[in-house]
Parts: sequence; C-alpha cells; structure tokens
Amino acid sequence: MRRTILAVLAFTALGSLAGAASPAAAATYDYPWCAQGRQEGYPGDCNYRTYEQCQASVSGRDAYCGVNPRFGFSQQRISPRAFH
Repeated sequence: MRRTILAVLAFTALGSLAGAASPAAAATYDYPWCAQGRQEGYPGDCNYRTYEQCQASVSGRDAYCGVNPRFGFSQQRISPRAFH
C-alpha cells in the first residue's frame, strides 16, 4: 500500500513538472513585431511575424506596432566560420 501511494505521488509530481515546462517551451521564440498601446503595455503583444499582421491586429484600436526589443536589440549570433 505504501509503495502504491509513493508511486502515485511520484507520477503526480512528474506530471505537474511536465505541465509547468510546456508553457515556457511555447514562448521560446520572439517575434519581431509587437502591438503596443495602453492596454498592451510594454513591450506589448509580441505575436506578429510581419508588420502587416501587426497592423491588421491594431486596426481600430488605440494601439500601434513597434519592434520587439528582445528581437530587435538582441545580440547577433556569430557563425563559427567567421573565426577561421
């Protein structure tokens, strides 16, 4: 009985850890455009791959499109070939 309870607790703990890791995995990519405004705050809703997508989303709202600072001002990765 004791082993069964421990097994159930272990599976429950592993399931909750896996569930907690899933949202973080989905948010690993920073899109280049953000809808910014009073309701969105800063940096805003950064779910747009193109400026046109962002413009369509903010149309009719008190918002505008801006560059995602995490995307626009991040350090560029240098290719290993650059050092040869």
